[in-house]
Amino acid sequence: MSDFNLSCPIPLDQYPQVLLAHGGGGKLMNQLIEQMFAPTFQAATPPHDSIRLNLPSEKIAFTTDSYVINPLFFPGGDIGSLAIHGTVNDLAMSGARPLYLSAGFILEEGLDMTLLWRVVQSMQQAAQQAGVQIVTGDTKVVDRGKGDGIFINTAGIGIIEHEQIIAPLSVAVGDQVLLSGDLGRHGIAIMAVREGLAFETTIESDSASVAPQVLQLLDAGVEIHCLRDLTRGGLASALNEIASSAKVQIHIIERAVPLREDVQGACEILGFDPLYVANEGRFIAFIPPDGVDQALGILKQFDPQAAVIGTVTAKTTDSFGLVTLESGIGATRIVDMLSGEQLPRIC
Repeated sequence: MSDFNLSCPIPLDQYPQVLLAHGGGGKLMNQLIEQMFAPTFQAATPPHDSIRLNLPSEKIAFTTDSYVINPLFFPGGDIGSLAIHGTVNDLAMSGARPLYLSAGFILEEGLDMTLLWRVVQSMQQAAQQAGVQIVTGDTKVVDRGKGDGIFINTAGIGIIEHEQIIAPLSVAVGDQVLLSGDLGRHGIAIMAVREGLAFETTIESDSASVAPQVLQLLDAGVEIHCLRDLTRGGLASALNEIASSAKVQIHIIERAVPLREDVQGACEILGFDPLYVANEGRFIAFIPPDGVDQALGILKQFDPQAAVIGTVTAKTTDSFGLVTLESGIGATRIVDMLSGEQLPRIC
């Protein structure tokens, strides 16, 4: 877990809990905004109903997501840093340079103020590392027992500085599938904490911003047909979604997929297929053959385990896509979309 500066501008000994009633008004809420959120997120203007942004491009990417993870803190991150990484990564998957984020907090009555302060500090630290600014937000309080501590909603805006169309419909036969790093650490880290499991080594979440990798690929002139982060449903679900949208067949080589031994062992113990386990700092890239070496070289600068794991082999003859996998013993099987959700409350 990261260290946090707990010198909160609100005197915590005077406000040990968020004691507001449902609705979120009152003196303490104003103090939260004026003394905690605004200074921490370095608001450039006084609080207002909206903020004016000057965007240096006519092409923008916009996304939103909500975070309800349980537990709030886990090895390698927490709900605050996860909210930043998740939204920044969604923008990066469009090939956008993330710039601005909003943050909406749903707080449960009785929430410990120190816990909130740790989350806010973590968000700002993650935002600084990702090169984005939290520029506006909102807070609401719900009745005790109705909010499970903290829920966070974020929205993000980024600019698109290139002419490429990075989307499933750009995927073409012959494209190579590149994976940015090892699989499964986020989901296993969450499950270990949730179930009180102890392994020989602590498995930390892979939660991180992937925008630097994507922007370096683009700055180097690498042609990118599609990007997708590997969150809920993991690698298998992401591949199926792209195959279905592009109406192609994707073939993956199992032995090429990087997987740490401790994660593999944890998956075997828990009965999980690592192809379906969630990640929060991993993505796949569909790259034409002539750009693969350059792209892989860039990705390996960030994670030596980055690898080429498969190929787009054919267009499908019907309206559905197909994902197949060659196992370690040479057999081929179909990789289906995850039915349901393997791990709930994972982000």
